[in-house]
Amino acid sequence: MTEPRQTRRSDEQPEAGPARTSFMTVPGSPIETRRQLLVKVSWMLLWTIYLAYPVGNLLHGGHGTAARVFGWLCLAVFVGSYVLLVIFRSMVGMRPRACRLIVAMMVVLASVSAFVLGEAFLTLFTYASVCVAVILPVRYALPGVAAMAALTATVGVLSHAGGDTIPTLALTSFLAGAAMTGMQRLVATMKELREARAAVAHLAASEERLRLSRDLHDLLGHSLSLITLKSELAGRFMDAGKDEAARAQVADIEQVARQSLIDVREAVTGFRRPTLPVELAAARTALAAAQVRLEAAPELADTWPGLADEEAGALAWALREAVTNIVRHGEGATVCTVTADESWEGGGERYAVLEIADDGRGPGKSQPGNGLSGLEERLALVGGRLEAGPGERGRGFRLRAFVPLRTVTEPAGTEPGRSG
Repeated sequence: MTEPRQTRRSDEQPEAGPARTSFMTVPGSPIETRRQLLVKVSWMLLWTIYLAYPVGNLLHGGHGTAARVFGWLCLAVFVGSYVLLVIFRSMVGMRPRACRLIVAMMVVLASVSAFVLGEAFLTLFTYASVCVAVILPVRYALPGVAAMAALTATVGVLSHAGGDTIPTLALTSFLAGAAMTGMQRLVATMKELREARAAVAHLAASEERLRLSRDLHDLLGHSLSLITLKSELAGRFMDAGKDEAARAQVADIEQVARQSLIDVREAVTGFRRPTLPVELAAARTALAAAQVRLEAAPELADTWPGLADEEAGALAWALREAVTNIVRHGEGATVCTVTADESWEGGGERYAVLEIADDGRGPGKSQPGNGLSGLEERLALVGGRLEAGPGERGRGFRLRAFVPLRTVTEPAGTEPGRSG
């Protein structure tokens, strides 16, 4: 999937860092740009719609000039403190002490304004309760919210608020704070999941490195020991004047060295060949950074039965290229679906099918880029083929990679046809 101005594709796996600029942020993800911070503050300011009650009271409540000025100042400082708390919480090095001071000032403003201006300003306790749930540790958040609800009721009674208003605002304060407590726990869980996915990708890469180190140790250890032994024999034969025997040992050393070079190249080639489990773990990390949810078939976490290494590597390349396309060019994509299937072709051959689809805007009228062309060549080398184009109903982009299942034979009594 390409755009007219971005037709070049890469076979390299995208890094796990931020892949594209977005106005939206995933809950719990760090704020990395001023634009993201501005968007977050704007979303938070939408909740200030409930300040319509104190604002209406100041406009039509019959207060004197001094009371109105005091009320507007209280609201301005309260909203400013609210925004400042959001900014502090979004910073990498959050200042817990400063956050606690801000929330304490918000509670004082809510209490004083309620006593001076009336029950309409009890609404401020709802925002103060939410902020308490944000700054307190998880185990203290719910008791803190309950204390704020009790404080709301107490201030309401002392300020002679209406009998129906006090329980309503106290309950609203508690429920809003409790909801924010749940949100904070959800954010913490999402952070742990992102860290776990990154750890899985790192462990998968580490496992490949360990495999390579074991293979090289076994290959070079044996070969170098044999070369050392034959070199010593060749030296002894030369000292003894047995030139023919020495030449034979030198020829053996050359043969062992050549074979060692071939073995090392094969080991490195196996290391560089991607595998579906490793690419799937890397895809989770890359798509999460691009704010795209990955929905993958569970069987992809294991080796595909009946699939040779070359064919499995080609499918892994297909997954990598598809993820790269989504991260770089999948405008509007929120979900990436990866499914595995098998199909029979007309000639009786059985194929493994890997399908990757997203729900973005699709390729439009752009032409395939270099990445898809390279992937098509990789699949052709193992007898497979590539199908790429718009998804169902013209929505998004779908890539299907076919590779033959060479070790699987057709079951008796089954006629060729698409499975599934």
